[in-house]
Amino acid sequence: MKNEILASLDNPAQLERLYRTNKSAFKQNFNALYPELRDNTLLSFWNERLNFVREEISWGSSKELVFVILASLLAGLIAKLPAFIYINEEFFYSRNAGFIIFLALSAYFAWKNKLPIAKIAFIAGTTIVGLLFINWLPDDKKSDTLILSCLHLLLFLWSILGFVFAGEQKNNVEKRLSYLSYNGDLVVMTTLIVIAGAILSGVTIGLFSLIGINIENWYMKNVVIFCLPAVPIIGTYLTQTNPQLVGKVSPVIAKIFSPLVLVMLVIYLIAIVYSGKDPYNDREFLMVFNALLIGVMAIIFFSVAESSKTTKSQAEIWVLVLLSAVTIIVNGIALSAILFRISAWGFTPNRTAILGGNVLILINLLLVTGQLIRVLSKKTDITGVGKVITFYLPVYLVWSTIVTFLFPFLFGFK
Repeated sequence: MKNEILASLDNPAQLERLYRTNKSAFKQNFNALYPELRDNTLLSFWNERLNFVREEISWGSSKELVFVILASLLAGLIAKLPAFIYINEEFFYSRNAGFIIFLALSAYFAWKNKLPIAKIAFIAGTTIVGLLFINWLPDDKKSDTLILSCLHLLLFLWSILGFVFAGEQKNNVEKRLSYLSYNGDLVVMTTLIVIAGAILSGVTIGLFSLIGINIENWYMKNVVIFCLPAVPIIGTYLTQTNPQLVGKVSPVIAKIFSPLVLVMLVIYLIAIVYSGKDPYNDREFLMVFNALLIGVMAIIFFSVAESSKTTKSQAEIWVLVLLSAVTIIVNGIALSAILFRISAWGFTPNRTAILGGNVLILINLLLVTGQLIRVLSKKTDITGVGKVITFYLPVYLVWSTIVTFLFPFLFGFK
């Protein structure tokens, strides 16, 4: 791409064609070349076009702001349903927490992307099927299939949100990577909002306690539960209308956390040997081990998604390669442990779900690591890694659908 840009410096039409062919690769390579070509007026224009950052905070259009406020209020009212119609709180929140959040976010992006009625109907129908199914399952607190369905339903709803986020560009690699970046930005923004809300709540409760009025229980049951679902909606609105708010923070977090997580993983694997912990016979330890695996994989994907926006140094690519390799080792240990438990005690819903998830993650990690090695050997660029990640995402949707909707029947609701 660099050579093509250099060859088209006096050809605005060709530059535009290159940009439209692969926007992320164009921006990445252009930013690498621009410091040497600052005197070119045409390239100065492209630099402003690609890297312009709004300095003031934008609150979007009045229609968008009204939509966000109404969506936040609706999400808060749904969260308070157990208080209005006397539904068991544990039953309601364990099964419907995902709908409280993802329903409003899906509605926001469907409205923002102006999806056609046919797609909105499909998305709404799919969501309603999930809502009816999860609330239809027998109320057996010891049922493993119920717990698995509730957990994988979150992944199912997250996938639907990605489908809505992409809009008419669902097969566009850049758009899929943008969805992963959006998730990372949303985590940063919601964390800041939650911290600010926690400080405000602490001050409010403290001030009332000074005058002898204890509002802690009332505040938690009413204000916090009502406002909490609005946090990701507001966070989404801010990241979409003001990408510059976290646009520079997220890449820094990715750069800092990737090597730190790598060091932590290596030390953790060594510590496992000395601690005597045995994932083969310790069920709880194996569950934590798998949660660690998912978390580290998410960090790798987030780092790659952020890397697609900027030029990546060889050192940073090496960190991702080593992190992926160590994560494959962690995955191998978890996979061998679950296979050992299946051979010793047979198949159960939990073991089958963990086995399937570990196999899918291992394949994904091997593909990503292979592409990262190709980046190191300069056979491809970081966008090639992004393509592998984004094209594999539908596999997780299929697996989450199987576990959510079929496992209860396959295992007799056990």
